[in-house]
Amino acid sequence: MSSDEVGIPTAGHLVAMPYPGRGHVNPMLNLCKLLASRATQILITFVVTEEWRGFLSSESTPANVRFGTLPQVIPSEVGRAADFHGFIEAVLTKLEAPFEQLVDSLEPPATAIIYDTYLLWMVGLGNRRNMPVASLFTMSASVFSVFFHYDLLVRNGHFPADVSERGSEPVDYIPGLPPTTIANLPTIFCGDGRKTLHRALEAVSSVLRAQYLLFISVHELESQVIDSLKSKFTLPIYPIGPMIPFFDHEKSSDTDIHTNQSYLRWLDSQPKSSVLYVSMGSFLSVSSAQMDEIVGGIRDSGVRYMWVTRGDTSRFKDGAGEMGCLVSWCDQLKVLCHPSVGGFWTHCGWNSTSEGVFAGVPMLTYPIFWDQMPNSKMIVEDWKIGWTVRKNGGPENLVKRNEIAEIVRNFMDLGSQERGKMEKRAKRLQGICKGAIADGGSAASNLLAFIQETSRCQPKPRPQV
Repeated sequence: MSSDEVGIPTAGHLVAMPYPGRGHVNPMLNLCKLLASRATQILITFVVTEEWRGFLSSESTPANVRFGTLPQVIPSEVGRAADFHGFIEAVLTKLEAPFEQLVDSLEPPATAIIYDTYLLWMVGLGNRRNMPVASLFTMSASVFSVFFHYDLLVRNGHFPADVSERGSEPVDYIPGLPPTTIANLPTIFCGDGRKTLHRALEAVSSVLRAQYLLFISVHELESQVIDSLKSKFTLPIYPIGPMIPFFDHEKSSDTDIHTNQSYLRWLDSQPKSSVLYVSMGSFLSVSSAQMDEIVGGIRDSGVRYMWVTRGDTSRFKDGAGEMGCLVSWCDQLKVLCHPSVGGFWTHCGWNSTSEGVFAGVPMLTYPIFWDQMPNSKMIVEDWKIGWTVRKNGGPENLVKRNEIAEIVRNFMDLGSQERGKMEKRAKRLQGICKGAIADGGSAASNLLAFIQETSRCQPKPRPQV
C-alpha cells in the first residue's frame, strides 16, 4: 500500500476511487485532473488497485494529484472478462478494508471522498467517519433514472420480461425519460444481466445517503430527466459535463499531436469527412461470426475506415488495403475531432457517446451490453444523430455483411439529404456540449459549485484504533 507524496499547501484533500474498469477509471481520472486544474489548492489522491497503477504508470497528472495504491485483492482484467459477475462481487466485498486502511494513513487527512456509484460500500464508510461523500455516476442520468424507478417497471409488468418476445412494448412512465421500449432498457434487466441487477439497484439507492451526486452529462442534453431527479433528491445534483480529456485536446498543438502518430498522418491524407472511425470498445465484444460479418461489410462498402483492433488483426490477413488504417490504440478524441473523420461506429459506451457528441460526428451504433442499449436509443431516436446497425432480439440475430455494407455506404454518403440533416443536428449538439463546459456554462458552473462546497470541508478526527 503506497501513496506518492506531494508537498503543496491544501484547502482540502479529496480522495477519489473509481470502480476498476476502463469505462469508470478514465472519467474519474479526468475529473480529478479537471478539479486539480480548476482548484490548485486542493490535493487529490486517486486510489486504484496495483494492476491499474501499472496501467496508468505513464499517465501525466497535475502536481496536486497523487496516486494511492491498493493491494491486488480482486481478479485481474482477464478475470473480469471471464467471470463478470464474480468480479463485481469481489469488488464489493474485498476492496473496502484496504481502502479504509489507506484513508487512515493519508497525510494530510482526507476531507471528502469522490467514489464511483457502483462502489456501494463507500457511503457507509464515509458516514461512519462523518466525512462527506460525492457519488460519481459514470453512465447517463437517464440510465440512473431507470434504476432509480425500478419499482415502476415492476408495477407496470415490465420486469421480468423476455426481450425476444416483448422487446417492442413501450415504457413511457419513467419521470422525465422520453418514451422507450423494453429492448432499449439496460441489458441488466434481462437474461444473465439479472444476476447483477440487485447490486446496481443497491448502488443507486445508496446514493440517497451520500452528500452529492455528480453526473458526467450536460444538463441541456438530459434536462427533463435531471430536473425530475432533482425534485426527488434532497442532496445537490451536479451535471458536470462529459469527463473526457477535452482539456488535453484543447491544449495540444497540431505539431504536438502529429509527432510520431502515423494514424494521424494517414488521416491528414484523406478527404474531409470521408473516414468511418470504428471502435468496438475496450471490454466486451460481439461473437466471432458477427465480427467476421462486420469486417467483411465495412470492407465491401468501399468506404474509407480507421479501425481500433485492440491488437487482434487476425481477421485482416491482407491488411487494410488503401482504404483502411488499422491501429491497436489511438487517441480517440483527437481522431474523432479530425476533419477527415465523418462517422463513428461505436458500441455506445457513455464515454464514447460523449466524445462523439463533443466532436459533432454522426454515429453508427452497435450496442452490446449494460447501458449501451439506452445510449444507442438516445443517439438514434432522441437526438437523431445516428443510425443503428444492431438488430433487436439478441446477439443470435446476425447482421449480414451485405446489410452492413449497404448501411455503411448510405451512412457515409455526404451528398444525401438525410445525412446532411444528421450532420446539422450533430453540430448543434456539439455546440451545446462545448457551451456547457466553457466558462460560465452549465457544466463549468456546476463543477465550480462542487469545488466551493468541498473546499469548505474540514478533516475529521481519525478513528481510534
